[in-house]
Amino acid sequence: METEIPALLKARELIAAERFTFHSARMRMKHVTKDELATMDASSDRCALELSDAQVDVMGYACLVAIMAMGKGYHRASQERLTGVVQGNGSAGAVVNSAGALIDGLKAMGAKKVAVVTPYMKPLTEMVVDYIRAEGFEIVDYVALEIQDNLAVAAHDPMNLPGIVAGMDIAEADVIVLSACVQMPSLPAVSTVEAQTGKPVLTAAIATTWQMLNALNLPTRVPGGGALLSGAY
Repeated sequence: METEIPALLKARELIAAERFTFHSARMRMKHVTKDELATMDASSDRCALELSDAQVDVMGYACLVAIMAMGKGYHRASQERLTGVVQGNGSAGAVVNSAGALIDGLKAMGAKKVAVVTPYMKPLTEMVVDYIRAEGFEIVDYVALEIQDNLAVAAHDPMNLPGIVAGMDIAEADVIVLSACVQMPSLPAVSTVEAQTGKPVLTAAIATTWQMLNALNLPTRVPGGGALLSGAY
């Protein structure tokens, strides 16, 4: 989140007048396991409270799998609870999360059938796939890269992704989710995969940026942000 979302918003500054500042509060997590994710999610109230001290206009809960590991539909409960925390501290800042942003972005694009790439271990990937299915989408194919160490997820080369997608069955996919994780870099590969497949590409970081811009009532056009950030949605 701390790399690709600022990169997207900085790219937007090249075509629009608004300027952005970036603030973060961290939930601790070293290994992407269900237990660590649950502990991490329990820290989200603290992080929202800290960021609301800064009176930020919008905050994004970045970890998609931490939300999805807490049970189907949890992105709504998390957003509602954290909004209450923020408002209780006298802030009007909006709260979004990457899990809800991905779902809402797919719906905005009119997707029915989706292909998904995740860095997670297979059991967590299956949890993510089931969560997306429960929101009304068909998963035509998915890949779990099975990277458990969180820093190794961040170090994964995004230019491996075109080759990974080339090995997937995406013929019937309406949208390719190139990275269902804001931690796994994917932005440099988005235009390559769109050109390679002829299909729109979405990532958790792109979806979260789109959701943040919507929360700020700003136009959702960002150069290099794929179909969702073309300004059409």
